[in-house]
Amino acid sequence: MQVPDNAESTVPKNSPRLAGTVNWGTATVIGVFSGMIYGGSKEAAASVSKDAEVMLKLGSTEDKREQYRLMRDAMEKRFIRVTRGSIVGGIRLGMFTAAFYNIQNLLAEQRGVHDVFNVVGAGSATASAFGLILPGTLRWRARNMALGSVLGAAFCFPLGWIHLKLVQMANEASQAAHPPSGQSEVKSGVSAAIERLEGNLSK
Repeated sequence: MQVPDNAESTVPKNSPRLAGTVNWGTATVIGVFSGMIYGGSKEAAASVSKDAEVMLKLGSTEDKREQYRLMRDAMEKRFIRVTRGSIVGGIRLGMFTAAFYNIQNLLAEQRGVHDVFNVVGAGSATASAFGLILPGTLRWRARNMALGSVLGAAFCFPLGWIHLKLVQMANEASQAAHPPSGQSEVKSGVSAAIERLEGNLSK
């Protein structure tokens, strides 16, 4: 059975990514956990003033039951605040990380090259989108969108340049440590010739 000439060629699903691109799933997981740690620690630090108020109330009463109730309420409220801060921080940073790396990888695939402009475009688009979904009036959202677009591009340009330079240095170090097969064959041929010459001289 002959295959028609106009059959479309399918692109393999597991095609290798361009050098320097990041797996968005791994980056999202790291972003979620980082956001949870940041949000929880921020709420825990903000609870210090609340703890001072509780200590003042404890000093003003001598009833053991009332002191126990105040301590229990303070611990419950602090736990709820820290948990809510961790969840909100993880969701926000996880969404930002997922959107940023998805847009960056999409730009790299569409352009066929991964350079600093992909990082700048992804940062500008992501910051602009998050500025648009912030609460407020339409004028306030448009302002946040424009400001996020400019700040995202300005912030991601040096970071993208540093990231690509580090990837380039890592690739050069890897190539130096593991030379291509042709070079290894040349080296092995030279070493074999030297060994034969040494063997002839020793006879």
